[in-house]
Amino acid sequence: MTVAQIREPKGADYLEVVFLESARFYKLFRKDPESGEVLGLLRKALAEGRAMNVGLDSLDSDIIRAIQEPG
Repeated sequence: MTVAQIREPKGADYLEVVFLESARFYKLFRKDPESGEVLGLLRKALAEGRAMNVGLDSLDSDIIRAIQEPG
């Protein structure tokens, strides 16, 4: 999916991520041990306008667990 926006709600323990291909708001929890690395990849993808493979908790979840380059 292509990152459209990364939001940091005040006082929240998560970030919201919006993708062009979805009307949903996805969450990246700051307490997740991988969140720093995932956020770095999301920010890079946003700056470069690239699509990424997004790993969620489950198929119907809105919680991001992993991100990686396609292919």
